Order: sequence, then C-alpha cells, then structure tokens
Amino acid sequence: MGFPSLTAGDGTVLPAIGLGTYKLTGEAGVEAVGHAIRVGYRLIDSAVNYENEGAVGRAARSAGVSPDDLVVTSKLPGRRHRYAEALATIQESVYRSGLDRIGLYLIHWPNPKVDLYVEAWTALIEARNRGLVRHIGVSNFLPEHIDRLVAETGVAPVVNQIEIHPYFPQREALDHHRAHGVLVQAWSPLGRRSDLLQNPTIAEIAHGHGISPAQTVLAWHLARQVIPLPKASTAERQRENADIFSIDLDAGEIEAITALGRPDGRIAGQDPAVYEEF
Repeated sequence: MGFPSLTAGDGTVLPAIGLGTYKLTGEAGVEAVGHAIRVGYRLIDSAVNYENEGAVGRAARSAGVSPDDLVVTSKLPGRRHRYAEALATIQESVYRSGLDRIGLYLIHWPNPKVDLYVEAWTALIEARNRGLVRHIGVSNFLPEHIDRLVAETGVAPVVNQIEIHPYFPQREALDHHRAHGVLVQAWSPLGRRSDLLQNPTIAEIAHGHGISPAQTVLAWHLARQVIPLPKASTAERQRENADIFSIDLDAGEIEAITALGRPDGRIAGQDPAVYEEF
C-alpha cells in the first residue's frame, strides 16, 4: 500500500499519514510498529518521553524496508533545551534507535516560561548539519514561537506537530502554517478520551460513505492537508486507518466536521502558551 505525501516549503516530503506510538513499548511495541511498516506506514512517531525509541528503532531495522524509505521521528524533552544537553540527547536518541540517523527530530514543547526553545532549536540545526538527523521541526509550537525561531536563526521547521481533531480544528494555525510552508501533523487526530467517534454528525457522514467514523475523521484531516498520526496496535486497525485515500468528502461535509470545533476543545487543556512539559 503506497501512501500519498505532502511537501514542505523547503522541499521536504513526508507521508500523508503516520503512526502514533505513545505507550507502544517493549516487545509489544516492536511487534505493533513492525505490523505498521509491513502495512505500508513510512512515518513513525516517537519521543524521548515515550521511552520507546529502542522499540521503534528495532522495528524499523527489522522490517525489511530501507532506512532511507522510513521517517522515524523523535522529540526533545523540555528538560533538555540547553544547547549541550540537547545535542547529547539527540545523540542518545540515535544510539537508542540503532539507526544511522533519526529521520525527523522535533522540540516536543516550547515551554515559553523557561524560554530556552531557541537555544534548543540551534542544537537541532547543528544536529542536522552533523548528519545526526535528516529533518528538524517542532511540536506544540504556536505561530509566534515559530516566527521567533525564523527571526533569530533563519531556519524554519519543516513540520509542527499539534493537537488537531474536529473538536479542536485549529483553523487560524493551519492558515499560518500553510502561508509559511510548514507542514502540520496532528496528534490525537481521533480525539482520544472524548466522544468524538460517537458524534452524530460524524456518524451520519460515515454512514453515507460506507466507512467507519475513524476513517471519516482521518479523511477530514487529509482534506485539510494535515498529516494525522493515529495510534493503533493491531494490523487490522492500522489497515483501516490507512484505507482512507480514496474517500472523497465534499466541501459541505468537511465544513460540517470542522464546525464541531469548540473554544475549549483541547482534550487536556494543554495550551502551549502556558503549558510546560519536561
């Protein structure tokens, strides 16, 4: 199963869907990620704080796919934003993964009260220059945080991974990212811990297309040029989540789903303007 792709402003190409791996650890994590790669996933999300870089790397190395065809992602934790610590952490991510380099490395949260995210970004730039990572980006950054990175370093992230789902559609952020050539990935694209997949609007649209509510929401992400990162541990669910590229939602359906957005739509209230994660 070949997946379509999206291209960032600098020419970086990423698959149009990826696999979330939060809590996929140990042998079970290796098996789940290995299933996904065999199904066709080529973008595999991870993070230092997920404590599964080893499992993801082992699956990537043993899946029978060229490492150059995979984009394994990891993320720098907030406690490692100082330059030397950030660089050493990135090196450790590479060592833990067992890969020659990490495909995509992100700053996990900006932690603006600590205010070291620009320093962390300079470490990611250096890691890319040294060949430790192929591409660099950010996660949970607000548009003003990205603007500051560009203003102070001249280097824009290729991607920003943020919370997006129909209850929190992030219209303004998407407009900003499109204008600046930054690809957007969605964490919790199916609105975990919410009633999203039981929502009557989504159920009605799903029924009309003969697809599942999850496929409906993932197709909505694709229609908005957002890269969803659904987590799924079974090959069956992984296949269902990936079987979305022939789904053609019309403009009215896309708008009806987007209109489900709520001012307080964040799943856990994690506003990057004030939220800190270490």
